[in-house]
Amino acid sequence: MVYMLKFCASWVLPPGLFIILLIILTVYLTKISTRAAVFVGIGTLIFYLLCTGLVAERLMGHLEKAYSPPEKIEETGADVIILLGGGAIRDVKDVDGVGVLCASPASRLLTAVRLQKNLDLPILLSGGHVYSDSGSEALISSRVLKSLNVPEEKILLETKSVNTTQNAIFSTEILREKNFKRPIVVTSAFHMKRAVLNFSQQGFEVIPYPTDYTVSHHPQFRYTKLRPQAEALLLNVTVMQEVLRTAVTEIFNI
Repeated sequence: MVYMLKFCASWVLPPGLFIILLIILTVYLTKISTRAAVFVGIGTLIFYLLCTGLVAERLMGHLEKAYSPPEKIEETGADVIILLGGGAIRDVKDVDGVGVLCASPASRLLTAVRLQKNLDLPILLSGGHVYSDSGSEALISSRVLKSLNVPEEKILLETKSVNTTQNAIFSTEILREKNFKRPIVVTSAFHMKRAVLNFSQQGFEVIPYPTDYTVSHHPQFRYTKLRPQAEALLLNVTVMQEVLRTAVTEIFNI
């Protein structure tokens, strides 16, 4: 009963409400122009599918499975951990100061801390001040790491980058300066393919350690996955953005 209520409710809230309106428009257009009705109908179907968890978990799952964490990370010869930023808010009160990480980079940081504790490696925090109202990702991450008892001497900062390409460019400058050879890159699973590509273009073969997974890699069908959800649409847009950005990186080396 609970799942049926959720399924029904999704059709009276956006984006389900918009889909219903588009269906009504399609029916109305059949009386005016068959070609227009077909065009709107196909667009409505595509929009609906992109709003379903059924499609989102498969597209995002395919992207997230590009790399898997190493089975025995301690045997990889890694000498540094690189944590890629992914968004921060500068003026929000936190436990030990002001400024917080957004959800994805916070998840990435948790994985990086656990790796640091297990391997006793330095962490290079990569991420600058992207927007005027966002926080400096590396600085906020550094404060959080210290509050989690990561020694200050184990923390390196790269505070100039505003995208993944710059993450790689400025981080590899520090790697060469400090004579690091085998970096572990920690970032969200959906973002890992592009991150590896950017570091490769800077001459570094990194050890991918994906985290911050968003979907199951062994999904099972249930009818609620056919309901339209804004969350599913966001996942599918994220996949399309990553595919486009990866293609641009491969073609233009940027």
